[in-house]
Amino acid sequence: MQLPDFEAWALFARVVEHRSFSEAALASGVSKATVSKAIRRLEERLGTSLFHRTSRSITLTQAGQSLHERARRILAEAEAAEEAARDGAEALAGRIRVAAPLTFGVRHVGPAVADFLAGHPDVEIDLALSDARIDIVAEGIDIALRIADLPDSSLRARRLATIRRHLVAAPAYLQRHGRPRHPAELGEHRCFAYTNLANPDLWRFSGPDGEEAAVRLSGPLRTDNGDAMVPALLAGLGIAWLPEFIVDRDLADGRLETILPEWTARPVSLHLLTPPGTLRPARVEALIDHFASAFRAVCASGR
Repeated sequence: MQLPDFEAWALFARVVEHRSFSEAALASGVSKATVSKAIRRLEERLGTSLFHRTSRSITLTQAGQSLHERARRILAEAEAAEEAARDGAEALAGRIRVAAPLTFGVRHVGPAVADFLAGHPDVEIDLALSDARIDIVAEGIDIALRIADLPDSSLRARRLATIRRHLVAAPAYLQRHGRPRHPAELGEHRCFAYTNLANPDLWRFSGPDGEEAAVRLSGPLRTDNGDAMVPALLAGLGIAWLPEFIVDRDLADGRLETILPEWTARPVSLHLLTPPGTLRPARVEALIDHFASAFRAVCASGR
């Protein structure tokens, strides 16, 4: 029996990652013709096409979609094995794809990435910031940061820290509409909904004596980004429940006030996700450790 065509599998993974034969060739240090021949060899061995090709784009066929994660794993484990055999400093080279929430990414992931790159000049990082939940396997993401409860999946998850949330409004809003004394009163107020939650119009609270409360919201603003609520909050247009890293500065400066501080929601956690598989390149492991240290410190300090 022939050995697997490992070069073809690896180049297939690179083409999927870069969505281009030319970019895959450049990233792999080979010619475009080499990449094309490798994909053709693999398709012939498998007896099926892996890509739909047009003059402007390539997309995966159904067979390609079912196989690209295995190809990515072959490439990742080969890279990890080679890096493990090298000296540690030399091993930290290559590209890492990172996905993170928009606001947390701007405030904290960007600075952490800058610190990491300063110490590892041969590493390249592609950072994608969005509050939308993406398929990290399909998108070829090495590390994803999520602030949410996680559904069961085959992804590898690591909890980094607890994110505190505050129910807030501007002093002007509270002067006009009154300060709620119990969560049940929020149903009479103008509340902003964060639409990336499973049930964005329902807030659940736990009280100081173990009392539970659930409130159905209504209000003038629904958005998939917490930062987008802040101008409307500061204008005195409503109430929002937001992570501390979004509202900490406005709370400190008195532009926003905390409401119902004795009532809490179930804690939300910052998680680090990676694709399934036991081996990861050394550069990815190093960035995971760097993120874990940096974000634990950020969340513990309350910044």
